Amino acid sequence: MRNQRVLLMMEIAIFGALGFVLDFVAFKMPQGGSVSLVMIPIILIAFRRGVAAGVLTGLFVGLLQIVTGVISVTPLSFGFVVLQVILDYLVAYGVVGFAGMMRGSYLNSEKAGKTGKMITAIVAGVLIGSFLRYVVHVITGVLFFGMFAEGNVLIYSIIYNATYMIPVFLLAAVVCSILFAAAPKLVNSEA
Repeated sequence: MRNQRVLLMMEIAIFGALGFVLDFVAFKMPQGGSVSLVMIPIILIAFRRGVAAGVLTGLFVGLLQIVTGVISVTPLSFGFVVLQVILDYLVAYGVVGFAGMMRGSYLNSEKAGKTGKMITAIVAGVLIGSFLRYVVHVITGVLFFGMFAEGNVLIYSIIYNATYMIPVFLLAAVVCSILFAAAPKLVNSEA
């Protein structure tokens, strides 16, 4: 039991560090946000170990970004900056772990040898994680980045965040589908 817990903590640390590193290979947006591979290790651990491990890995990725100063903040008072950083980094990456909600469906499809259903579960999981992250970024856009909006702040935030979150979703869905379908043992924590 103890060895399994240590193994899980090591996997979370390794996948979190990998996500942090993969975020450096990115197309950065002017007011924050980027198109990168950061979500792939979070999604992988979520499919490998479940939602809780995915959420913890996402929180760890966000924490690494905060402590290393690899963040974009709005020029507001300190209290608002802290709230913005918590939402934009800890919560936004943490919710990506909810991709693990499709873990059972993926594993059942993999056991049955149904590659099409495996890919459907993968894409659905990536969509769940991406959508939840997108919602958090839209909220922070409305609350903290309204100064950049021309017109309706909500519409601005929806459109601005979609410009990078749609490509992030598509990139993660394609890479995870290829990776998980080609090497299902990556997701199988028993192997």
